[in-house]
Amino acid sequence: MPGSTPPGTSPDPAWWRSAAIYQVYLRSFADGNGDGTGDLAGLRSRLPYLAELGADAIWLNPWYPSPMADGGYDVADYRSIEPVFGTLAEAEKLIEEAHDLGIRTIIDVVPNHASDQHAWFREALAAGPGSEARERFWFRPGDGDGPPNGWHSIFGGPAWTRVPDGEWYLHLFAPEQPDFNWNDPAVREEFLEVLRFWFDRGVDGVRIDSAAVIVKDLASAEESYTDHDGVHDVYREWRRVADSYGGRILIGEVWLPDQERFAKYLRPDELHTAFNFDFLSSAWEPAALRASIDLTLATHVPLGAPATWVLSNHDVARPVTRYGRADTSWSNAERRDGAPSDLELGRRRARAAALLAMALPGSVYVYQGEELGLNEVEDIPEELLDDPMWERSAHTVRGRDGCRVPLPWSGAQPPFGYSAGTPWLPQPTAWRDLTVEAQRGDPDSMLRLYRDALRIRRELLGDGTLSWLPSRDDVLAFTRDSGLVCVVNLGAAPVVLPAHDAVLLASGPLVEGRLPSDTAVWLAPRV
Repeated sequence: MPGSTPPGTSPDPAWWRSAAIYQVYLRSFADGNGDGTGDLAGLRSRLPYLAELGADAIWLNPWYPSPMADGGYDVADYRSIEPVFGTLAEAEKLIEEAHDLGIRTIIDVVPNHASDQHAWFREALAAGPGSEARERFWFRPGDGDGPPNGWHSIFGGPAWTRVPDGEWYLHLFAPEQPDFNWNDPAVREEFLEVLRFWFDRGVDGVRIDSAAVIVKDLASAEESYTDHDGVHDVYREWRRVADSYGGRILIGEVWLPDQERFAKYLRPDELHTAFNFDFLSSAWEPAALRASIDLTLATHVPLGAPATWVLSNHDVARPVTRYGRADTSWSNAERRDGAPSDLELGRRRARAAALLAMALPGSVYVYQGEELGLNEVEDIPEELLDDPMWERSAHTVRGRDGCRVPLPWSGAQPPFGYSAGTPWLPQPTAWRDLTVEAQRGDPDSMLRLYRDALRIRRELLGDGTLSWLPSRDDVLAFTRDSGLVCVVNLGAAPVVLPAHDAVLLASGPLVEGRLPSDTAVWLAPRV
């Protein structure tokens, strides 16, 4: 019901400002029917695990009917559920059961493009040039024998595909993902109805995929499809719908280097919050991290919007692998597939990074498997690679499958309790030591670190302010509103801790009371 509070959840309409949100890549989370692909039945069976972990909400990647040309981001029907995952009734049951455990549900909405199997696109192909149906997409005549312009797909190759009648259609991603034309009123009204459809079923928020690229300027001589002013009119309409339901939120996937432009998405009548890719992309270096934190807070605080802190997601190399490389920064343009990685070093840094991210003011996202310390799987056989990046790059970029391998739950051999069948991507046998079962009883495990950190975070951290403390240049030290002090040592030598009453949590053991390299600690201040 619009404006109602889901049973079991906090009545606070600003719950999202300090939430710990767990990202579920449904295809790889848990398989309930044994076909090798994760599904709603599997997720429902594991909801108690997420409650025990300390998740305030879950965010699911697209669960709609899809040919899976791009992992479900090619949506064929925005009002239904992919049969491989389950049914609409099961989705409604999931939302209800999660609410009963105090967990809210956020779903992906993909407004930039549909699947080429979407009813609207099939209608447009049949209707022909000049038809009203084609106005919902970007159909254009070519320039001579070539496409209308020289735009390139984000996945590689041309951004235009020709249809039999000679016209071309635009797709910023794969050819199976035709872009919507947001100048068309029918498109705008359709997505407002999609929001209402899911809010009526109890969904607590939507994550907007590729939020900054939906409005295009084909007249531009350059590739002009990011951050046009017209996007803000769209999200103002969306915000009015979300606000009419009370406590429902809009989260933008906004990749923008210009923080002034980024901030416009967070104005009070637009998105509630947006992903912080600057922090995610930062190298494990004190100056870079401090600069990213300061820039993030300087962008968000004047707007009254909470920051988000993200270490990984379904599109980037896992932190354990990334932080073990010589170059610990991240760039989608340079994925560094197969670059050497010291996983022991990477795991130590990933533990410290988790405490850093969770101590910062705002909300935090945890990508499934991050809490287990999973590494990027970089030896998936080429014939099993599923990401369209692999084919679109002429087999030069392996893509994102390495961070999408199904989770290990229990046992000493694959499929590690994930499925009764063969997982859709193979799991490394070395993950036997990283299963939920293996880590649950180990006080030094990554899983226990995340559980303890999320519990303390709920009590003492979340939304608020940060004050930097004097420290060495290779140390990050700050205090939060509750008085909790976070210290992260990114230097080579151990450091003396500030005066404190107790160590609340540490990412690794202290050495004679000092904080070792690549280690973080949370302290109760001396009163």
